[in-house]
Amino acid sequence: MENVILVTGGAGFIGSNFILQRMELDPASIVNLDTLTYAGNLHNLAAIANEQRYEFVQGDIADRQLVRHLLNRRKPRAIVHLAAESHVDRSIRGPDDFIRTNVGGTFALLEEVRAYWRGLADQDRKNFRLLHVSTDEVFGSLDSEDPAFSETTAYAPNSPYAASKAASDHLVRAYHHTYGLPVLTTNCSNNYGRFQFPEKLIPLMVLNARDGKPLPVYGDGQNVRDWLYVEDHCEAIATVLDRGRVGETYNIGGGNEKRNIEIVETICDTVDEMAGRRGPSRRQLITFVRDRPGHDRRYAMDARKIERELGWRPRETFESGIRKTVRWYLENADWVRDVTSGSYRQWIATHYSS
Repeated sequence: MENVILVTGGAGFIGSNFILQRMELDPASIVNLDTLTYAGNLHNLAAIANEQRYEFVQGDIADRQLVRHLLNRRKPRAIVHLAAESHVDRSIRGPDDFIRTNVGGTFALLEEVRAYWRGLADQDRKNFRLLHVSTDEVFGSLDSEDPAFSETTAYAPNSPYAASKAASDHLVRAYHHTYGLPVLTTNCSNNYGRFQFPEKLIPLMVLNARDGKPLPVYGDGQNVRDWLYVEDHCEAIATVLDRGRVGETYNIGGGNEKRNIEIVETICDTVDEMAGRRGPSRRQLITFVRDRPGHDRRYAMDARKIERELGWRPRETFESGIRKTVRWYLENADWVRDVTSGSYRQWIATHYSS
């Protein structure tokens, strides 16, 4: 078995950040399997495209023949499973892709990985790991006074996206307990940082604020999320992969509970500072729109387990991370222009038309 890590969904937001970080800090070779949907962008990985330790393979995790061939050819010692449909709003408008990829794709991957793992030599089988990356949304919603989600919180998904991720989490757990597959699961809070597709809250608000466009905020803007800088998340994934206990789950959070309206106001002030103001504050662009169905009120993550057992904690505060993020989007207009295609603009117009 080679010193190879297979990353599914490696051209996406978290995946590309993870691969770039590992290529810099880890001697392992990286194989990136990505089907390149609208949110996958190989430009994110242009800096390493010609590195000998990096290989990109375009393909779907649900294509079992492709996955089988790739596993047998590259013989990875670990798999980081990030491939997923991930946007709640899209899951409400069209849940089919979420069930196909997040549930069916994860099942197909698990079946091929199980066969591959069983064929390894004893020591290689013992050392192999599959790390499944999931979300805090599987736990449902919290009231303002409720304790944060822990690794033992009961699942209560409230959107098709969250339900599809919950199903994939259960499949991963079942393959460990039924077949002995050495798995690890991480559940993370809301990520932000470079390369995030601008349908998500923070990049959407940065770009609209830059361009003087309305800033659509759901409901009353009081929904609370815990925000995690993506590079901190990538370090946590690597830490769990390296030292996590097989079969365990680890919550990964940023320790930054913020109301959505706070996030948008901070972005307005930061864009005013970095891009310059020509008139009133960009806060005047904030527009409240009809809330989405089943919108969870609050998420919060208890990440004491990963800190206690593995010594991980985030490096970035929200204040430092959001400044890095806003500056990146303002300084990378070419990247933004490439990803905000006509189909993206049409989707935004349709979704926020009300």
